Order: sequence, then structure tokens, then C-alpha cells
Amino acid sequence: MQLWGWCMATVLDLVSFLVLLNSAWCGQAQLAQENISPIINMQLDSRKRMLTWNYIRNVSRQECIIYTPPSSPSMPNFPTTQRPEVREDNTSFCIFRNRVLHRGANLTVKVTCDGVVSQKVLPFANPGREGSGAVNFSCVIYNVRFMNCSWAPGPRAPADVRYQLFWWASLHEDEAECAHYVVDPTGIRVGCHFDELGEPQRTDNYFFLVNGTSSETAIPFLDFVPFEAYKIEKYDPPANVTMSYNGSHRIIRWENPVIRYDLSSHVLYYELDIQTAGSSSKTKPVFQRGQDPNVYVMPRSAVRPDTTIRVRVRYLYNDLWSEWSPTLRLGVPEQNFRGVLVGVVVAATAVPALVLMCLCKRFSVRHKLLPRIPKVKKEITGTFTPPLEVTWEAGHLPPGSQEPEDVLMVEEM
Repeated sequence: MQLWGWCMATVLDLVSFLVLLNSAWCGQAQLAQENISPIINMQLDSRKRMLTWNYIRNVSRQECIIYTPPSSPSMPNFPTTQRPEVREDNTSFCIFRNRVLHRGANLTVKVTCDGVVSQKVLPFANPGREGSGAVNFSCVIYNVRFMNCSWAPGPRAPADVRYQLFWWASLHEDEAECAHYVVDPTGIRVGCHFDELGEPQRTDNYFFLVNGTSSETAIPFLDFVPFEAYKIEKYDPPANVTMSYNGSHRIIRWENPVIRYDLSSHVLYYELDIQTAGSSSKTKPVFQRGQDPNVYVMPRSAVRPDTTIRVRVRYLYNDLWSEWSPTLRLGVPEQNFRGVLVGVVVAATAVPALVLMCLCKRFSVRHKLLPRIPKVKKEITGTFTPPLEVTWEAGHLPPGSQEPEDVLMVEEM
């Protein structure tokens, strides 16, 4: 009996030990599982700036964060935090549209799982020789439907560097490579020309990335925040710049340029350049907002014979000025010039006419006073006896004489 009791006690102790051992093992396993991050398959698509990952356990809270170096040491570095989205295959993702990666980045996913906060960091570095990537990148839309992009080789770019430009208009589209490269005299690609941009949409955004290849070294890529298309258009010069004259003022008028996007005229900004040749000082430019009428009035006293004006325009919030309009001379108002021209023609016609009239009138008077003398039929022949010299007192006529009459000798025909 005592032996039975001892056996039972031994069995119970063994069972208790096994239970305690199992509990300890399960606890350690759970602790180990909790120490494993629920975040797996963390990857970055550097072209689309898209970070993706998956979970191995359910999470209750999540966020993604990106840290990028500032463009200059004096600028502050603020991280960008976003809430992830989920695709149909349960892959979580974040897209950092307004951050660039060519200077490198640290990307972090932070989650809460079973009350425990955990995070995973993915560092990113732009591979390649520093200073060999493209620099000074810019793009301009012009003539409504064309676009040019340009860049310069990096200061440490190898001689055989071959740059490539990729672009896309939406994160849901695949990128396309430039079809018409522009090269410098050494044969290095330094630009791209786009023949057609398609139908414009007010929400058009363009994404660009320039990378490169070389047999000597890897070339870092250069990426950018999206280009808002309507902000990079260089307008045509203002159309139909004209001048009229109201007797006291010159009135300058012009038309808005034809632009690619349907924008309000309020976002147009004009500059008027008014100059007088030979003037010792340059006239300050006149700036005018598109919300005002396209009219500028100049008093007559401010205009000299050689005063000129030209106009250009840009989008209010960029510095892409159009070319200047053709120069317009303000010295002689258009309508006044026509009057002067008519006056000159009238004067040139009237003066000879007046001279001719005077000559005709004078000839007519002489014709009345001295009528034409007809020729006599017979010639008078013979000699004349010289007249006698008669002496009379001064102031008195001789006896029997009369006042002298004018005698006309008439030759009969």
C-alpha cells in the first residue's frame, strides 16, 4: 500500500514536471515568435518610388516613412509619413511621389502586432561613381505640342558615358525611353526632343529618370518629383500687337497667346518694354496681370518719334518668358499718318493746279486788253516826211491841236 502511494506520488511529480517544462518551452517559442518581425519581402522600385512588403501575422496599425538627405546642408530634412495601401494579392505598398531617391534614402515600415510595436528599415543607396550622373535637368513645352528636355554630363562623367532618359505620364503606365536624343559635339547625349505630346489634360504630370552606362564605371541615376505639365510651358509671344491714336493718347492692344492647357487668363503675366532710341536712360519695364484688359495707354507727351514697344508673356508662377513680339514703332500714330499722307497728296495735286489757273487767268486778261491785230491787205509803201519841230510853251498845246490818241497800225490780211 505504501509502495502504491509512493508510485502515485512519483507519477504525479513527473506529470507536473512535464507540464512545467512544456509551459516553459511554449513561452520561449511565443517570445521568440514575438521577436520576429511580421514584415517580410520589403522591396523598393526606385523608378516609381514604390515600396512594397508583406506580413506574416495580422497587424493593427501600420505606416511607412521615408528619410532622404536634403539637397543642401542648410536645408532641413523632414521625413514623409504615409498610410500604406493594399493590392489584391495582399501586398502592402507606399508610393513617395514627391520625394527623390538619387541622393539615397532610408525607408521604414512601422507596425503594431499583438500590442507590440515593431519596425523594419530598408536603406537605399544610388550606385555609381559620384559626379558622373546627369546634372542641370530641365524640360520645356513649346509651340503647344512639342517638348524639349536637356541635361549636362556630370563633372566626373567618363568619356564613353551613354545617358538614357525614361519618362511616363502615370504610375500605372510603363516607362518609355526617349525616341529622339540630342547630342553635343562630342557625341554625348544631352537632351531629348518630343514630337507630339498627345491631347492635353489639365492633370498631365510627367515623370522623368535619367540613368547611364559606361564601360569604366556605374553611372548614378537622376530622378525628379513629377513635372506638372501646365507649369513648364513656354508660351508663344502675344499676338496682334497694335496701336491706335485718339488725339491725345497712344492706345496699345494685344491678344492672349495660344496655349496648350485651358487656363484662366488670370494666370498670364505680361511685360511691356518701351524704349526711345538715343535716350540716356533705359525705361523701366511695365508689368501687367492677365486679369486686366490687354490694353496700355500712353499720353502723347511720353512718345517721341523713335519710341518703340514690344510685349512678352509667361505663366504667373514660373520664369519661362515667351520670346518678344515684333517691335512696334509708336512715333507716328497709324490714323494720323494716313491723314498726313492724304494731305501731302492733296497738296501735291493742288499746287500745280493753282499755278496753272493763275497762268490761264493772266493770259485771259492780256487777251482782252490786246486783241489780236489782223494783217492789212495792202502794204504801205513810200517815205515819210519827217515831222516839223514846233516850239510851244511848256504845259500848253499848240493852237488847233487835240489830246494825242493812241493810233494802232492795222495790217489787213
